[in-house]
Amino acid sequence: MSRGRRVRWLSLLPVGLLALTGAFAQAAEIYAPQTLDHYFRLEWSKDGRSVNGYVYSSANRHAAHMQLVVEGLDGSGKVATKTLTWIRDVPPNNRAFFETAVPTAASYRVRILSFDWVEDRLDRRKAW
Repeated sequence: MSRGRRVRWLSLLPVGLLALTGAFAQAAEIYAPQTLDHYFRLEWSKDGRSVNGYVYSSANRHAAHMQLVVEGLDGSGKVATKTLTWIRDVPPNNRAFFETAVPTAASYRVRILSFDWVEDRLDRRKAW
């Protein structure tokens, strides 16, 4: 095996090990719930085979690339399923709609996992 092929193969080894251990499948919260409660409010309902609703923002900034998790709970309240969905843009002091198909469960819980604050282009033009 040539040196170039060996380097490429070795560089893929950590990725393969992470995939085998399930590290890519695990999503983690990166914001404290208290921080999210200050800026966002969720309203949602189960409708047929999907969960849909709105994320309301009380922030004066755009939130983008928001990832939500819809957890299906069993009868004892333990998480039985997780479904991830994305919201592209939550405007400042406004709301954004989401909808995602979910597996059947006794009840559901919706949480925000992550998002990015983005600078509003219009605000930048006003500064000029």
